[in-house]
Amino acid sequence: MNSGPFPSSMPPELARAAKPDFPRWRQMVTATGGCAQPVRLQGRRLTIDTTTGEVIDEYTTDNEPTGYLLTACGNRRASRCPACADVYRRDAYHLIFAGLAGGKGIPDTISDHPRVFATLTAPSFGPVHTSREQGGRPRLCRPRRNSGTCQHGRPVGCTARHERGDPQLGTPLCPDCYDYMAAVLWNAHAGQLWKRFRTYTERALAAQARLRRAALRRQADSDTPRSPSTRHAAWSTSTPSSASTARQAPRTPRQHGPNVQQLEQAIRTAARNVAISTPDPHQSGRSLTLRWGNQLDVRPVHLADTGSGDAFEDAKVAGYIAKYATKGAEATSTTDRPIRSAYEVATLHIPDHPCRMIRACWALAARPEYADLCLRQWSHMLGYRGHFLTKSRRYSTTLSALRQARADHRAAEARQRHGQPEPVSGNVVNESQWRFAGSGYRQGEAIWADVARERVRLARAIDEDGNKR
Repeated sequence: MNSGPFPSSMPPELARAAKPDFPRWRQMVTATGGCAQPVRLQGRRLTIDTTTGEVIDEYTTDNEPTGYLLTACGNRRASRCPACADVYRRDAYHLIFAGLAGGKGIPDTISDHPRVFATLTAPSFGPVHTSREQGGRPRLCRPRRNSGTCQHGRPVGCTARHERGDPQLGTPLCPDCYDYMAAVLWNAHAGQLWKRFRTYTERALAAQARLRRAALRRQADSDTPRSPSTRHAAWSTSTPSSASTARQAPRTPRQHGPNVQQLEQAIRTAARNVAISTPDPHQSGRSLTLRWGNQLDVRPVHLADTGSGDAFEDAKVAGYIAKYATKGAEATSTTDRPIRSAYEVATLHIPDHPCRMIRACWALAARPEYADLCLRQWSHMLGYRGHFLTKSRRYSTTLSALRQARADHRAAEARQRHGQPEPVSGNVVNESQWRFAGSGYRQGEAIWADVARERVRLARAIDEDGNKR
């Protein structure tokens, strides 16, 4: 005999919807945007006007029907949380676009400055399957007139025509010939390589403009998304006087800053000259020199309001870079979580190419000369140690500023919804005490979270469509 409030045969989704706390729970899920892994918190928050000492608002989870508050996980990877990843992508777009065209506290005069979009690539560690087009049609991958085999008995050429999205693209023709250890070491040193590249570029620009590097840094700003094999950079330069007005930099004598041609020349020169040495993984006592690849593309960034339709308009460049914001494991067909043990390495269900990269990370991590690279910790990133997006301090606004503006907007909406007055002085602080109470969804809740996520997505799509019109 069933003694519970609901029939034992009721599906868990319906049972969850029938509970009295369900309306409030669904409201909290909607507020997170339909987060796939929300965090449950218990505690309290006081909103205090620092000028008057008045407690404007008091919130405690003791008054919640659920007994806890749901907050978004904030993960930027779409494979982990599509909802939070979409928010991060939008923030990344606004951050990049503001540095190119203004907005979010950056004056629109920034769009008058010389701007370029540079793409740097990794060097070759062995022949891989590639896709090339001619007249809109794919060409042969790697045709060879006298096609033979490598020392491992595999063909050195490929006569296939790879379409976009082909899983073979980027994979080695012969995995045994491919230098996986060198590829991992390049990924591990990519951050240092980029830092040195920036320094060399600044030196070249300073020499052209006859300025000291300290003065040049107030003129040249960059925003850089990264992936294990490619680095994209949006550079913006300005004259010292413009920088002083737009970015509140210290005043310097009025001079002419670098133009697009000088910026491109400096980037190409720096990319050729940058090099980093590390112990050779194949021969003891020798050094391996790590450089950028031969493929380098530098394009000027145009204004979007000119109507040219160019692929390198500022809005399109910002959108192109921002799409990397949510690419995680799906971009390299690897795992999106750190690998903790050798057993996990042996039981990975991923393609052979990233699996070999991960194994190379673990093999190199066992050598004392590579201990400082923390390759096991970063093996799920194929050795790359760093964030997807970096920027100079003066390039644009910050992600923290964007998040704070969103939080202030939501707080104002909440005060208006509950009929609370605005702070008299505007000096408001929050004093909070929270403790972790769990994460993720319980039985029967995931399907309702999917519904909330889809509603939020459709609402945003409708809003964007309306703004376009």
